[in-house]
Amino acid sequence: MTGHGDWRSQPERGSPRLLRLMLWLSRRLGRRLSRLALYPIALYFFLFAPSARRASHAYLARALNRPARTIDVLRHFLTFASTIHDRVYLLDNPTGAITIDCPHGSLFDAPTGAILIGAHLGSFEALRAIGKGKAQRRVSMLMHADNAKKINALLAIANPAAADDIIVLGQVDSMLTAQTRLAEGHLIGMLADRSLPGDTLRLCPFLGTPAGFALGPFRVAALLRQPVYFMAGLYLGGNRYRVHFEPLADFTHTDRPDRTRAIHRAQDRYVALLESHCRAYPYNWFNFYDFWAPPIAPNPEPTA
Repeated sequence: MTGHGDWRSQPERGSPRLLRLMLWLSRRLGRRLSRLALYPIALYFFLFAPSARRASHAYLARALNRPARTIDVLRHFLTFASTIHDRVYLLDNPTGAITIDCPHGSLFDAPTGAILIGAHLGSFEALRAIGKGKAQRRVSMLMHADNAKKINALLAIANPAAADDIIVLGQVDSMLTAQTRLAEGHLIGMLADRSLPGDTLRLCPFLGTPAGFALGPFRVAALLRQPVYFMAGLYLGGNRYRVHFEPLADFTHTDRPDRTRAIHRAQDRYVALLESHCRAYPYNWFNFYDFWAPPIAPNPEPTA
């Protein structure tokens, strides 16, 4: 099964224009006053982004296990706007206006590198902020060129130095750079809940219906032969975040004959944890497109 990339046809909600507006408001008004602007912003997208509104409604009905109401969809947009707003503070001054709880913070104290696989769930910047506070533990992101271009545009606005932590997949030295940083004890993150055209997907049960999840991040993790953890920087409301980790797999000693089976096991656990977090924190998942739309699948991977 190959990826359909439906999310790429949606306007980028966390666009440089929106972040630039957040940055301007935040630096002039402070976090408390600038948050007042989030309500009209959320209402604007609710009114004028019908595809995103429909996708939110359909997703929330699954995550909440009941029909989603208008107030639920508005809350979903407001939560997303809040995490975009807080990027300014997490990138600019991670120890300032935001409180971050990390109940499994011992991962940052380990001397060895590790791979973190997350989703568009909450805020990845909350994880990076914790890394900065833990003996300057560096957290890098592996991503495709299209995504890297968008993220770098955002970072150029809020904190240009953070762009050094982006590793672009598909370049000659991508894997070498990742291996070098892992050997130096850095953490390498990837997001595994979106796909690009040409990506190999595997159907996994997710919120009641099978959905296609990309195998690429798990194959990369297996090639890098490191312990792998599920990660999420969950927004709890107000100025509070919680960074959460769960072990997914340890590919350190995985032999080639066992690699495919180990990759599938890791992906199964990832999807199960993602579903659990979507049910517990339903307004934190930010995929505003039809996630369950069937891609073209001439040779689909077997359902998990």
